[in-house]
Amino acid sequence: MPQIRQALQVPKMRFRRTITNRIKVDPMAKVLVSMKIFPTDIVIPLDQLRQQIQAIIPQDSKILRFEEEPIAYGLKALIAHILIPEEKQDGLEKIENGIRQIQGVSNIETFMMQRW
Repeated sequence: MPQIRQALQVPKMRFRRTITNRIKVDPMAKVLVSMKIFPTDIVIPLDQLRQQIQAIIPQDSKILRFEEEPIAYGLKALIAHILIPEEKQDGLEKIENGIRQIQGVSNIETFMMQRW
């Protein structure tokens, strides 16, 4: 049977300024998308692939960082963490289609989406 904890009582609390003045709220919520991009071959330079992906990303989206993940026998996948506005209905679909158009990309796997 779970135990019931007593409520924490604080006799006096003073706020010198309102809390909302210190917190800057972004009016547009964002979604963090992590996608794994598989190259077609080992000889494809990942730096060139990064530059081509950055050129495809729209103005209102932002790439936070890239990571490399070893797959097998020298083949490495590129993991891109991208911030996309939540209000755009087809933002992720346009980015995925644009990355698929890049020469040297064999497959894309979106493995994580979370509100940022």
